Amino acid sequence: MSDVQLALDGAAFDGLVQIEELAGQGMITLRGDLADDTIRASVNGLFGIDIPAQRGTAFAGDTGALWMSPDEMLLLCPYEGARAMADELAEKVKDAHALVVNVSDARTVFRLKGSMLREVIAKLAPADMSPGVFEPGELRRTRLAQVAAAFWMDDARNARVVCFRSVAGYVFGLLSTSADDASAVNHFTR
Repeated sequence: MSDVQLALDGAAFDGLVQIEELAGQGMITLRGDLADDTIRASVNGLFGIDIPAQRGTAFAGDTGALWMSPDEMLLLCPYEGARAMADELAEKVKDAHALVVNVSDARTVFRLKGSMLREVIAKLAPADMSPGVFEPGELRRTRLAQVAAAFWMDDARNARVVCFRSVAGYVFGLLSTSADDASAVNHFTR
């Protein structure tokens, strides 16, 4: 596999939160019956994680699973191994009704870091970002302004946003505007 080419050459912004484009995230889409024993065992055996519950995430070291819909997961792994892992997973689930695709080069991932990340995302997504409603370990697949995206919190100060690579510039612009120091609403700090 060739070296990863970032959509925005590692763009970064520092405001209410720090925003950075992450380099080299391997991503594999798995479509199928997520309750199927073959699929569950294959994901666990290859990625070392259980399939997360609805709107959940699961991580173990440098691998992860994001629940995207009742029949879809986005599996995370090192970029360099994504093709091989996708091929191995496809082989393991070949007798199940499933689809496995390496989508690493079709997506961009941004990290948001800081105490105001709930506010930054809440300005853009039709999702309740209130503490107690949206917590670390949960995922929302929704939109940011006019484009599809998914996001999750790793902890109270770190979140990641994944979007299509073709709209990476637009999403970075949205996030940067929402994180501009002059745009604080302070909704979650009352």
